[in-house]
Amino acid sequence: MASLAPDQGDSHTLAILFLVIITILLAALIALFFTMPSFDIAALMTPAFLQILQVLHTDENGHLNYDSRVILVHNGTDSLNNDDIRAEFYRNGTKISAVLETMNGNRFISTRHFGVQTLGGSGSRGPTWEPGEKISIDFSDRTFHPGDRIRVDFFLTESGELVSSHTFIAYLFHYTSRELVFRRGVHASQDMLY
Repeated sequence: MASLAPDQGDSHTLAILFLVIITILLAALIALFFTMPSFDIAALMTPAFLQILQVLHTDENGHLNYDSRVILVHNGTDSLNNDDIRAEFYRNGTKISAVLETMNGNRFISTRHFGVQTLGGSGSRGPTWEPGEKISIDFSDRTFHPGDRIRVDFFLTESGELVSSHTFIAYLFHYTSRELVFRRGVHASQDMLY
């Protein structure tokens, strides 16, 4: 038996080590492929200029009734024709059955709006939703609860194009008509919400 020189390696051991590493990497890739959640790339790339500002769970007297009033704000720079926008809402990743075919308050009255009691606010009054204006949507009671992750997607009615998507965690806030609403360190009177 000839002895090996000190600079020669054992290629058999290295080959087995590389095969084991490659097998583990392939198994991890296959496992990741089957367990990886699907990502909606369009929603990830969609801007969030129409946003949920707040979700209110109390009535006007401050009593907890899971009122599910959602306050939206237009944080963009361009005016939008509010009749050309429809909204879909999701609670904890599941689409809710509420139907909002328009964000225009006058047209909303004549539409089929299951799951939504009222739509109001300065952004829904005229033909356009201007930057900085708010819209209040009063969903059926108990639609949303504190701790729910709420996502709203806004689509152009004609083309179905997703134009804005925003996710918000619903926190519990109590207020009465004369008290202040406390939201993330910012105080605002109730009149400012509408």
